[in-house]
This record gives sequence, C-alpha cells and structure tokens, in this order.
Amino acid sequence: MLWSPPAMKNRQRGGSTATIPTMSPSSSAKARILVKDDNDVVIVAAVRSALTKSRKGGFKDTRPEEILSGVLRAAYTGANLDPALIEEIAVGNVLPPGGGATAARMAALHSGIPHTTPLNTVNRQCSSGLAAVNQVANQIAVGQISIGIGAGVESMTFGWGSGSLPDGWSEDVLTNKEAEDCLIPMGITSENVAAEFGISRERQDEFAAQSFQKAVAAQKAGKFKDEIVPLRVKITDPKTEKVVEIVVDADDGIRDGVTSASLAKLKPSFKKDGSTHAGNASQVSDGAAAVVLARRSAAKRLGLPILGKYVAASVVGVPPRIMGVGPAYAIPKVLERVGLSKDDVDFFEINEAFASQAIYSIEKIGIPFGKVNVNGGAIAFGHPLGCTGARQIATGLSIARQRNERVFVTSMCIGSGMGMAAVFVSEH
Repeated sequence: MLWSPPAMKNRQRGGSTATIPTMSPSSSAKARILVKDDNDVVIVAAVRSALTKSRKGGFKDTRPEEILSGVLRAAYTGANLDPALIEEIAVGNVLPPGGGATAARMAALHSGIPHTTPLNTVNRQCSSGLAAVNQVANQIAVGQISIGIGAGVESMTFGWGSGSLPDGWSEDVLTNKEAEDCLIPMGITSENVAAEFGISRERQDEFAAQSFQKAVAAQKAGKFKDEIVPLRVKITDPKTEKVVEIVVDADDGIRDGVTSASLAKLKPSFKKDGSTHAGNASQVSDGAAAVVLARRSAAKRLGLPILGKYVAASVVGVPPRIMGVGPAYAIPKVLERVGLSKDDVDFFEINEAFASQAIYSIEKIGIPFGKVNVNGGAIAFGHPLGCTGARQIATGLSIARQRNERVFVTSMCIGSGMGMAAVFVSEH
C-alpha cells in the first residue's frame, strides 16, 4: 500500500481532498518574490568548510568547535560585519559533545564574536543546519533581532558511533509501532523505500555515479572555491604519528572515475539481498557552514553585501520506516506556501542521504534530474549531519551566480520520519 501524508490528505480545496498540493504555473508569484522590500530577510554571507572523510580526511584530528570557529569568523569578516552587531546565533548540531551547546558557544567566542551575542543549538537531525537558519530568519521577520547567524557543524569523526546511543528505550513507548520504527537503521529505511516504490539497484547506482561525476567536474573547474573557507589545522600522520599543519580547502571524499559499473561491484551494506551500499549512500563526513542573515533595511544601512534572500521554509512528517521520502512532501508544501510551481524554480539542492530516496522524491514531484544537484551531492562529497542544511545554502548561492539563475530550493529527508524544504532567491 502506498502512503499519503495525513497533513496533506486533510487539506481541503473546494470541497475536495488533495494528497499533494497542486503546483500550477505562477509566474506572478515568482515575480513577487523577486521584488526587494526593506523588511526582507537577506543573506549577507554564506560559507562552508571543505567536507572531509570521517576518521580519514583532513579534519580527522580537528574538533568540531575549531571547524565551526573558523567558518563563523570567515562568515562575518567576509561581510565586513562588526561581530558586536550579531544578535543571535543558532547552530545545527546532531551529535553535540556532552549533549549540549557548550562546544558551539566556545566556537563563537573563539571566532571573535563577543559574549554578549547569545547562542543555541538546534537538533532536527539532518535538517538541523536549515532549521538553524530558519530560526534566525523568523526572529528577524518578527522583529526580535536585525542580524543573526544560522550555522551547522558536525564531526562524525568524534560524534558518530555507538557511544552516541542511549543504553535503552522505554518498553511501553516501543509498543507503539511507529515509535518503534524510529529505531530502524537509516540504511534499512533506504531499503524500504527502494522495495516499496520499485527503485532498482541499477537506477540507484546510475544516480550515484552521476553525483560523483558532477562533483568531480565541478571541483576540477573550481566551482566550489567561492563557497569553501580554507582552514589551517593540525593532522597526525597515521603511519609516522608525526603532527603536521595542513590547509584543508577541498572536499576530499570526491572520487574520480566512479561509474555505475564500478558501483555494481560493491556489496549491499544493510541487507544480503539489498540495494543500498557505501557507494550509493551519503558519505560520513566532518564539516561546518554558516549563513549570516539580516533585515534588508539593516543590511543597507550598514553597507553589507546582499547575496540573496530567504523566502520561506516548511517541515512535514512522514512514516519513520520510509523517512527518506520527506522531500517529496516538504518541497510541494513550501512551494504552495509561496505560490510557486516547480517550474518556477531554477534548480534544487536535495540532500542525497541515499540514492533510493533522492530518486523517489525527484520523480514523485516531477523535477527534471538536470535541475537537481548540478554540482553533485552528498553521495559524492559527504553529509555532516548538522552542517548540510546550511551548506546547501552556500552551495545554492554559488551555483546561482555561476549559472545566472535566481530561485532555488533546498531540501532533505530527516531521520525518524520528516522532511524540510526552503526557498531562496539569489541577488547576485
């Protein structure tokens, strides 16, 4: 049985019920969001670190607070912003050291932001970086603040693994099937999506190979340079145990020469007869990203560079057992909210948690594959959980400049069964 989200099913339209919001042509809505207003929430900086392989890559010996500090400093200095004017920082972080916001607060202070600027961490799993940006954007929109930073960070080197799991769960809560389904390993949810919606191993491998190929081409062409902040860190050589200083300025998970044929040789990772494996799932990675937001009137008054604007965001819930379908319902919801059709969007950044769920979401909405992840995605360069939502914005603004395009959408599925999506406009 195919699933339809209750939130969509209950929405009445002229006496009828719609499973997914209808997205009719809406050129007037696109024109409307391109209009500049002094109350707009604008982006004055959006940068990220390189994304590096967990336990093997350039940040394997670098703590998350150090990566985040470097990115925060680059974000506000790049906008020529006095850090004393930053009124709020929200940091997406799924695996925080000690389970709190201390490391993120330390990063902000180390970056040169004064202690008068408050900070909180946000954990909505894989959308945490976008949730942080959304929080700050809403605070600006309602007049609580004028300038803030939405950021994200994850060191899966230091945070990922059995040590991050609790020692048990309530037996009473586990009697609820959907509650129990929240504990299904992410790889098995990918297998569920592939089986339920007929996404073959061959199609997943082809999608994954194209992600690598696009990322390789983009990296060789220097298309990531504008969004990446080079960070100088110390690393221990595993053979000599000598500590040396290096500059991490490129995603080190991108591999040249990947084809669907080479991926076909890999064994399934989660089920003996499954289709999900290390080559068609997102890489386990380390990295950080930061987005500086302001009310347009404040940005103009201070002479800050305006790169683009935040338009809207939406979050939906989906069944935990097929959590990867989240973007298929979050994207239509946010587009309906602002009156856009999918054809009004110039390109999409959809997180590639797994090839299975990315393919399903793209086809369910009816997006041409050529408009999705044009410089590759998380399968090719990684998915540091708390970072990705903010990273996609930096990547999106960079792509918009390169292609001279305006409207883009970012989206991702969320562990335990959710999806999030947001609309942005580039003002390059």
